[in-house]
Amino acid sequence: MATDYYEVLGVRRDADEAELKKAYRRLARQHHPDANPDDPEAEARFKELAVAYETLSDPDRRARYDRFGPEGVNGGPAGDPFGGGGFGDIFEAFFGGNSPFGGGGGGRPSGPPRGPDLEVTASLTFEEAVFGCATPVTVATYGGCDTCSSTGAAPGTAAQTCVECAGTGQVRRVRQSILGQMVTASACPRCSGVGQVIPSPCPGCRGEGRRREERSYTVDVPAGVDNGATLRLTGRGAVGARGGPAGDLYVHLRVTPHERLQRSGDDLLAAQLLSIAQAALGAEIEFETLDGTETITVPAGTQSGAVVRLRGKGVPHLQGRGRGDLRIELVVQTPTDLTPEQEELVRRLAELRGEAVAPPEAGLLSKIRSAFR
Repeated sequence: MATDYYEVLGVRRDADEAELKKAYRRLARQHHPDANPDDPEAEARFKELAVAYETLSDPDRRARYDRFGPEGVNGGPAGDPFGGGGFGDIFEAFFGGNSPFGGGGGGRPSGPPRGPDLEVTASLTFEEAVFGCATPVTVATYGGCDTCSSTGAAPGTAAQTCVECAGTGQVRRVRQSILGQMVTASACPRCSGVGQVIPSPCPGCRGEGRRREERSYTVDVPAGVDNGATLRLTGRGAVGARGGPAGDLYVHLRVTPHERLQRSGDDLLAAQLLSIAQAALGAEIEFETLDGTETITVPAGTQSGAVVRLRGKGVPHLQGRGRGDLRIELVVQTPTDLTPEQEELVRRLAELRGEAVAPPEAGLLSKIRSAFR
């Protein structure tokens, strides 16, 4: 492996940061192993480029290199041959995504971890789901600790930088593989990836910076939601430890069925019973909708199964304007409890229409006499 890092990158010895970066970007793309699958030397060249750029892009390490050569900068922290960063980090910084070399050389923690998301179920009436409403929900959650202002440290004290990870929240390890030395990173076990430890925890929250509590929210339910729908309340979940941002609250909606109406998408379905006379002769019938009483016209000669459509009396469109329709199925009901006079009238009608019907049932006395014959 060449020892002149300036020669490796193809730059002058007085090259500035912009020139170094430009040269590295160009050569890294050219010699990346993925771009040269048939070249066994590509990986070695790529590593060489990474080491050269890692050294020359850091002012302190560049000064040591200029004075002592490669031996002056070998052996970075924690035994990392790439000065603690690794060429996986360099590749990610320039080209984005995860490097194929080092399983974890990515970003640093940006602060305390985000709090967990929470779930709660809200029960609605059928009408509330159709027209929308404001419904209260109560959830067990975590809120910030007032004693320590969510820092987790006892009053008068403060968190300290973790000595194991030097505040990065990550520990790096070097392992040997068929590709050479690989750098892996994982959350620091001492500080759980936060980068800080608390020598004197807050007595109110035991160092978490948050306390368990119940909170109530008013959820604005839009018109047209259906049973099983879920609403998300951003930032209404539990707060994170030590002042971390809050998660989200997911509200699952449970809608009570209606006694007369059923939902089909944004349409409402209903049934209306008709007598034989109403179906044959026609009628004006009052029907109770969600918006009030409507008069529906039943034409003479209506058959069972016919549908009357009331436009715009259904469910509001959740993602647009307007409403669905109310579809009322007309069901002709056959009477089962005719009086003798009513039966005689029906038989007379059948006779006039030339329709064959069953003979009238015999009386009780006639049935007894027949049994003894």
